[in-house]
Amino acid sequence: MTEMEITEQVITIVSEPLKREVTITLLMPESYERSEPLNLLLLNDGQEAENLRLKESLESLYNTYRIKPVLVAAIHAGDERIQEYGTAGKPDYKQRGSKAAAYTKFVVTELLPLIKKETGISDFDTTAFAGFSLGGLSAMDISWNHPEFFNKVGVFSGSFWWRSKELGKGYTDNDRIMHNIIRNTVAKPGLKFWLQTGTNDETADRNMNGIIDSIDDTVDLIKELENKGYTRPGDIQYLEIVGGAHNPATWADAMPKFLVWAFGR
Repeated sequence: MTEMEITEQVITIVSEPLKREVTITLLMPESYERSEPLNLLLLNDGQEAENLRLKESLESLYNTYRIKPVLVAAIHAGDERIQEYGTAGKPDYKQRGSKAAAYTKFVVTELLPLIKKETGISDFDTTAFAGFSLGGLSAMDISWNHPEFFNKVGVFSGSFWWRSKELGKGYTDNDRIMHNIIRNTVAKPGLKFWLQTGTNDETADRNMNGIIDSIDDTVDLIKELENKGYTRPGDIQYLEIVGGAHNPATWADAMPKFLVWAFGR
């Protein structure tokens, strides 16, 4: 059996909503046979692909026949990452995330049509969106609000602390923006969720309960999803890595688990 290799192609889009050039690295199994349906993964912070050992993980999983063919579109973040990632139309208390709606528009109206044009595939078997930290929050927000395009979401160390009120200025847990978006959505989007945290993601502990905020905020988000009617493990998978930190090395370790969950055979 020939070892599967990954081909890499870099494309750029001059984005109208973002008013900048966006670089995307496309990773594809070299000998993809059209007889098998292709899957799609959009990945925020695609400039970190090497540090995430993405190619290595994909090749290893293909060569052990553990995942179906997937085209990865790794979207490189721009200089205004902290404005483009976030929750669309709902910036945080410092007005960060002010361009999240423009980034959503870029993904939905420019990137997805371009990928379909480049590949000649109009309908992917599974379409997932994943990201890390603030990019994970962005992936969750975009997928949640556009389930017509996405089936699955992966969030590594998600910035679910994203809040509308500053700590010490009347903040309560009800000021967490993504939790509110989920709570206040009437519909139940047809999505599945994979969420990861590390016990060393941070040291902050707002409510002094001995559990870091990163874990508390993610677990509380899972509760909001369960209140909507999603179930574990069918709809929601949660991975907590003991000793895991808020960095690409930890996310690289978790990546194969996510890929098998999203695209496993």
